[in-house]
Amino acid sequence: MDISSRQDIEVLITRFYDKVKQDPVIGFIFNDIIKVDWEGHLPIMIDFWETLLLNETKYSRNAMGLHFDINRKIKLEEKHFNRWMELFTATVDELYQGAIADTAKKEPGLSLM
Repeated sequence: MDISSRQDIEVLITRFYDKVKQDPVIGFIFNDIIKVDWEGHLPIMIDFWETLLLNETKYSRNAMGLHFDINRKIKLEEKHFNRWMELFTATVDELYQGAIADTAKKEPGLSLM
């Protein structure tokens, strides 16, 4: 089954960030450095991915600017991005297959984290 709805994206993003929170390579960035308010962050990320993958116009923030702010708090390194990609790709593969799922696995470079 391919990604086809906001509900699909919600499942993907929730499961992905559940992994991120516990990950020894990048979890501390979210939990300790930027202290993500998960209740507030997840709907924003779902909006982002819905905009990107389903052509909805839900997200209008500057994703790059937010990551520059994070990079001022902690130097984001290639190992952080690579781990983010590994977790994200694995989560997509666990849940979905198809053209939109394949696009999702190519798009994280736009969002960084």
